[in-house]
Amino acid sequence: MQEFDLLVVGGGPGGYVAAIRAAQRGLSVGVVEKEKAGGVCLNWGCIPTKAMLRSAEVYETVLHAADFGINVGDVSVDYDAISRRKDDVVKGLTDGVAGLLKANGVTVINGHARFTGPTTLDVYATGESPLGAGGPRYAAEPTGAEPIEQVSARDVIIATGSVPVQLPLPGADLPGVITSDGAFGLQEVPKRLTVIGGSAVGAEWASLFNTLGSEVTIVEMLDTLVPAEDAEIGKALGRSFGKSGIKVLTGATVSGIEQADGALRVAVDGAKPQQVDADVVLFGVGRKPNTAQLDLERAGVSTDQRGFIGVDEALRTDVEHVYAIGDVTGKALLAHVASHQGVVAAETIAGHHARIDYDVIPAATFTHPEIASVGLTEAQAKEAGHEVVVGKMPFAALGRAKSYGDTEGFMKVVAGAKYGEVLGVHIIGPSASDLITEGSLAMALEATLDELAETIHAHPTLGEIGMEAAMVALGLPIHVAPPKKR
Repeated sequence: MQEFDLLVVGGGPGGYVAAIRAAQRGLSVGVVEKEKAGGVCLNWGCIPTKAMLRSAEVYETVLHAADFGINVGDVSVDYDAISRRKDDVVKGLTDGVAGLLKANGVTVINGHARFTGPTTLDVYATGESPLGAGGPRYAAEPTGAEPIEQVSARDVIIATGSVPVQLPLPGADLPGVITSDGAFGLQEVPKRLTVIGGSAVGAEWASLFNTLGSEVTIVEMLDTLVPAEDAEIGKALGRSFGKSGIKVLTGATVSGIEQADGALRVAVDGAKPQQVDADVVLFGVGRKPNTAQLDLERAGVSTDQRGFIGVDEALRTDVEHVYAIGDVTGKALLAHVASHQGVVAAETIAGHHARIDYDVIPAATFTHPEIASVGLTEAQAKEAGHEVVVGKMPFAALGRAKSYGDTEGFMKVVAGAKYGEVLGVHIIGPSASDLITEGSLAMALEATLDELAETIHAHPTLGEIGMEAAMVALGLPIHVAPPKKR
């Protein structure tokens, strides 16, 4: 039996970060990982989708090269090459993580872990996790009746992440009906794609394949796309998608899928019931904790009705010496949250102090246009009892956006009316995912509108939008017309 000070179950963005930090603090650390280092984020989520979205962005830019005075010849999509580039990016990063674990003295055990007690586990060999031709991804499953390794540790961190949700609809098991994982198995750009779910995952795949030439329909149950975002952001994305040719059906649900006339026929219920034919149907409705076959009951670790593991502020579960981080906690299913939780758990186990502020968590959606946000939406701020002021600045008013050739969207700052404290920042437009950092820092430092407005921003930049939006909220705009007097 191998023995460690700390054993981390799962080598994703939470698990590998926790392992490295604990090793830096002098602990002997082992990681059990059944696939490749990097978890969903590097292998099946954040990184591969962004690599493919970047290819789509380049394609879109070249199509409009003439607008910038650049003449090009025929332009076409080589989907095989896009996939190969994605694979190269993923391999580079997963190899890099494996190298970092090794450099920090972390022992990696390949296999599937199952608890035999609170801090003892058996590790089983796993089979392959192939991607069928557009079919669902089958996660590597434990094989064999006997474990290949037995492991014990003083402390254990559960960091096994999440898996896509596939709704139990009639026809959900038909060929061509896939999850976001299964989308990586597609061999070509689908001619017609229907995406069920307009959250970040569904919206990104819709944006990607629309740019590459698919006829895309997106079905969202709530009134706006990306419903976790500020309502104005969701409406703006819907308008943008509509202009780009995506058919957006909000306030609608799918009641079933069937094969008809050589297509997947999707029955959509809503204000206007209709049928939508597709070659591929993609579920983008969310994720659930990946705790199946961990045998948590043997460790005594309890979960809620949805399967998430409850933790305290230091990521401790209800079992002594057992911690949980990342998507399995249900706090915020984001890679950067998992990483920060990993640091907090590792520091706690090593006898140090660290904290995480769940009120200041940025989120980004890599559609075109990009979306990013942090803090409260305008509606949430009002529901929490705040009197608010709002400043909204369009990218079209920025010289850098005009020269860059991308003026769609805006930044919206929500602040307290009395003191001007920043309560939330919401962006749709170019480089939103990079620009949101200013909003996160402002909230972390309890900055006010005055402080944002008085901070000199470089010109001409997209980043000026933060200063300008603050000025609008203060009623002192420079580069947009003043609000009309009542």
